[in-house]
Amino acid sequence: MDEPLVSLPEILAAASRIAGIAVKTPLVRAPFPGIAGHGTPREIWLKAESIQPIGAFKIRGAANKILQLTPEQIARGVITYSSGNHAQGVAYAAREVGAKAVIVMPSNAPAIKRAATLALGAEVVDVGLASSERLAVAEQLMREHGYVVIPPYDDEQIIAGQATCGLEIVEELPDVDLVLAPVSGGGLLSGVASAVKQMRPEAHVFGVEPELAGDTAESFRTGAIVTWPAELTSRTIADGLRTQSVGERNFAHIRAFVEGIITVTEAEIRAAMRAIVTTARLVPEPSGAVAAAALLFHADQLPSYRKAVAVVSGGNVAPALLAEVLTES
Repeated sequence: MDEPLVSLPEILAAASRIAGIAVKTPLVRAPFPGIAGHGTPREIWLKAESIQPIGAFKIRGAANKILQLTPEQIARGVITYSSGNHAQGVAYAAREVGAKAVIVMPSNAPAIKRAATLALGAEVVDVGLASSERLAVAEQLMREHGYVVIPPYDDEQIIAGQATCGLEIVEELPDVDLVLAPVSGGGLLSGVASAVKQMRPEAHVFGVEPELAGDTAESFRTGAIVTWPAELTSRTIADGLRTQSVGERNFAHIRAFVEGIITVTEAEIRAAMRAIVTTARLVPEPSGAVAAAALLFHADQLPSYRKAVAVVSGGNVAPALLAEVLTES
C-alpha cells in the first residue's frame, strides 16, 4: 500500500466528530495478583471498550465513517459484513442519522450479537462461515440496491475512528509505556498503534490474537499478508477475531507502528476472562480478553514496562458462555 497513513490531525478530527455517539471509556486498574499492583513495580490498566453503547469499540469507526456520508448517501442506506460487533456499530450509527442498515452476518455469529443488531433496526442477511463470502454477498447487494458499504476495518475513516481509542489511552495515561490490542482484520490495532506511536513514540505497541486464528502473526512474521481458511479461524472461542486475513491498509499501519504480534491459547483466553471479571469487575467477551491474556501468560515475549494498557475490545458475551468460563477451575 502506498497510501498515506492516518495522521494525528485526522484522529483528533474523528474524536471530535464521534463525541456525541461513542463514549470516552475509562482506564480501569487491574492489579492481577503477582503480575501488577501491590508488591510489583508494574501497573496494568484495562481500556473498557466493553461499556460502549453497543458493548464494543466498533462504534468508533462506524460512527466516524457514517457521520461523513452525504445526505444522498444516507438516503441510499448502508451495508456491511460482520460477525457481530461491527454490525451493531453500523446499525447504531445508521439509526442516529436515519439511514437504513443491512448487515451480512455469518451463520455462526453469536445469537446475542445477532439479536442486538436486529434490535437496533438493521436488516440481517445470513451467509456461510467464510469472511470472503460475507464480502461477496455485501458487494452483490450493494450493486443491486445502491447501498453504501461501511467496511469493518480496511478503510482510512474506520482506522481513524478506532484510533480514538488509542488517543484516549495516552490522554489519560501520558506515561504509558506498553499498549496491547486485539487484532483480526486489524482496524483496532492499526488505529490504536497509529495514535499511540504518534503521541508517545517511546511506547511499545503489540497486537494479540488467538493461536487458532493466527493469520496476522504469520503475516507479520513473513512481511506479507496471508489468508487462513474459515474452517481454521472459526475454531477459536474469540468470535470477533475469526477474520481470515488482515486488511491491506491495516497491515501497512501495523508494519509502521506495531512491534510484534503475540498469539494466545484458548485456555489462556478463558483464564483471562476470569481474571478480568474478578480483578477489574469488567465483563469481557473472549475477543476482549486476548490482550490481557498476553500480559498474564506471555510476559517473556514483551518488553519490560512500568505502566501497561490492555484494550478490552468488547463485552458482548452470551450469558451461558460467561457462566461456563467463570465456573471453570
